[in-house]
Amino acid sequence: MYSLYSGVVNDPLELDRQLCFALAATSREVVRLYKPALAPLGITHPQYLVMLALWERSPMHLREIADRLHVEPATLSPLIGRLESAGLVTRTRNAGDPRAVDIALTDEGAALRELATRVPEHVVARLGVPIERLERLRDELTELLAAAERVD
Repeated sequence: MYSLYSGVVNDPLELDRQLCFALAATSREVVRLYKPALAPLGITHPQYLVMLALWERSPMHLREIADRLHVEPATLSPLIGRLESAGLVTRTRNAGDPRAVDIALTDEGAALRELATRVPEHVVARLGVPIERLERLRDELTELLAAAERVD
């Protein structure tokens, strides 16, 4: 196929051929679908990810949460501050390592998990894609993430 702009057949720099673009655009659109499901919980999607990590295990060091979410700890600090202000988590200095901060669910934060169980179902219904296909896609993306992490 000839491109009017580049004169190249199957131009490797076409936007729609870029993995990074497909991942970024899809991520934005899927995350947007979470907003109405998270509104009754009073949290944003990034806060939801923090809560998911803490619902798996609480307390956790700030660094552990950052590693689990593949973000820098500095990115989490404001999110966790807002969750703390909302009464969903507490932050305390770790007794064994004063440089480390432990994040723990409050009773209210733990109770929010029950409402959150409806979120995945809501998003799947809005997407209209069979759950089996979404699970395969998630698994493939998890493999892609692992491959990217192995690259130096």
